[in-house]
Order: sequence, then C-alpha cells, then structure tokens
Amino acid sequence: MAYFKNLFRSQKEKEAELLPGHIYLVVGLGNPGREYKDTRHNIGFLTIEQYALKHDVRMSRVQNQAIIGVWNNAGRRVILAKPQTYMNLSGQAVAALARFYKVPIPQILVIHDDVDLPFDTIRLRPGGGSAGQKGVKSIIDRLGTQDFPRLRMGVGRPPGRMDAASYVLQTFEESEKQPLKVFLDRAVDAIDCFMVEGLDAAMNRYNPTLSEK
Repeated sequence: MAYFKNLFRSQKEKEAELLPGHIYLVVGLGNPGREYKDTRHNIGFLTIEQYALKHDVRMSRVQNQAIIGVWNNAGRRVILAKPQTYMNLSGQAVAALARFYKVPIPQILVIHDDVDLPFDTIRLRPGGGSAGQKGVKSIIDRLGTQDFPRLRMGVGRPPGRMDAASYVLQTFEESEKQPLKVFLDRAVDAIDCFMVEGLDAAMNRYNPTLSEK
C-alpha cells in the first residue's frame, strides 16, 4: 500500500520533501499587470525573467499566489517566484512558498528595486530592515524575521522634486535599455554565485560597482 501511495504522490509533494540544504527560493518583487511591466519598481520581476531566460526555466506554474518555475542548479533545487499579490502583499506568497517547500530562511533570496542606489548598482546583503520598501516589509511581517538575504537593484534617485513613488512606476529610459540588460545579466550571475559559493562570496564579487573594480 505504501508503495502505491508513494507512486501516486503529486510532483509538488515530492518537491516539497527535498532536503532543506538543497533547496532555494529566489523571489523577484514587482506588480502584476501590463501597466506595470518594465517599470523600475518591477526590476525584481525583470531579474527573475532574465534568470529564467538564461537557464531555460519555464515560468508557467501558478502556486500560492505566485508564478513560479522550478529547476536544478548544480544539484540544488531552485524555486523562482514572481508574487502576483501586488508589491505591498508580497509576503503572502513568499511565506506560503517557503512553508510548502520547507526552504530555510538563509536560502530565501528576495530581489527588489532600491532608489537609494545608482542605476546598475547591485548590493547583496544578509538581512536588515525594509528601508521603506513595502514588499520587503510585507515579507518581514509574514516570515517573522528580517534575516533573509536581499539582492538590492539600484534604479537611481528621481530627478528634481519628483516623488519616488511616481518615479519607480516609470519605465526605463531608452538610453538605459542596453545598460539594463548588462545589469540584469550581472544580477543573474550574482544569484548563481550566492547559491553555489555562498552569500559572502557573492557579496565580495558583486557588491562593488563596475567603476570600483
């Protein structure tokens, strides 16, 4: 009987039972909907999409209020996720996925925009407060901890007296399109480094800006 019960378990149930040390949840923050596509606030989504494109991962499954893709990276099971709850409620999807797949907190990487960093600047960090990023605040509230890794993607300060909230809902300038692709490619490499070599190695390699190297 146990044999047949195991045989007919769903793929989701099997994935959820992977050893904790072998599973990572990589979450890009953004807002669903065509009106938000390619905006600065959605750079987390853009990073996940670039990662999926590079590694040929299908982002086709809807689970726990998120679009996800699952693949293996050097023996590690990677869950890519784009929460579909809108930015301010991102924690609902992240906490549910983390529970389902039994992902240890240090192996949950959250990718989000940061207006306090210049455009094309990456900053990995092991945790900390939300710094006003409402998606991150939602995740902190739902996980009950702020000690999860972040990949902060610099989108630059708004020009003049423009409100930051309005600025991040704008699309990237035409002159930024090519640098943006390079920026996203570097973020993808940083994510792989984080999973394969660890957070400290990724911080040492990718936190310096290009001009600092």
